[in-house]
Amino acid sequence: ALEEHFTVVTWDQRGSGRSYGELDPLDTLTLGGAVDDTLAVTDHLRERFDQERISVVGQSWGTLLGVLAVQRAPERYRAFIGVGQMVSPVATDRVFYADTLAWAERTGRNGLAARLRDIGPPPYDDPRDYETALSHETDVYPYDHSANSEGIGQMSENLFVSEYSLTEQIRILSGTLDTFVALYPQLQGIDLRETATRFEVPVFFVQGAHEAPGRADLFAAWYPLIDAPVKGRVVLGTSGHRPMFEQPDAFVDYL
Repeated sequence: ALEEHFTVVTWDQRGSGRSYGELDPLDTLTLGGAVDDTLAVTDHLRERFDQERISVVGQSWGTLLGVLAVQRAPERYRAFIGVGQMVSPVATDRVFYADTLAWAERTGRNGLAARLRDIGPPPYDDPRDYETALSHETDVYPYDHSANSEGIGQMSENLFVSEYSLTEQIRILSGTLDTFVALYPQLQGIDLRETATRFEVPVFFVQGAHEAPGRADLFAAWYPLIDAPVKGRVVLGTSGHRPMFEQPDAFVDYL
């Protein structure tokens, strides 16, 4: 339905989908390079569709990437739309850690609680520790998905799209792990409350009413600090972190 109103472009970032082969060598995958890639794709689209400016939508990690891009080159963008907005990965992860530890202790998951106490709060040098601290979100923060287009499986329900070959589908997991290991440590210094309070383009945000506190509370603290030509936000009532996929009709209506 979004395509009835916009020219919609989706982007396989390095290490994903048909851009899996652009992952190597892994040590070239940097945060600065990801922003460079964003601007390169932006310029390609501006030229192809003869547009001075385009709008950019980011979801989850894409919200950080989108903010960095529009701050570096605001003249190329008509607007930024953040969906499931991230603000500070390390601050979010520490909330997740504390809540997961409390949940594990409360529900008698003694082995998990012991591992969490052993590794301590994020950030971590060993990326494997993030799985221990962050992979229990759906259990720690449950909510009713029955009214949504996307169920409790969330992202995993939308991975195997027809545009990808079988080989590209098989590579999804390895690409996700490789890019996480390379990029996530580089995100630990980001805190938009300190570095991104002024925008030269309109900014809009689509949040879920059931977003995890580690993200929702940080966004609530950041949003009043934002100075932009226009800013707006909407909270979709039955969604969590992925409202554009959980409530797509409401998302399209807002855009």
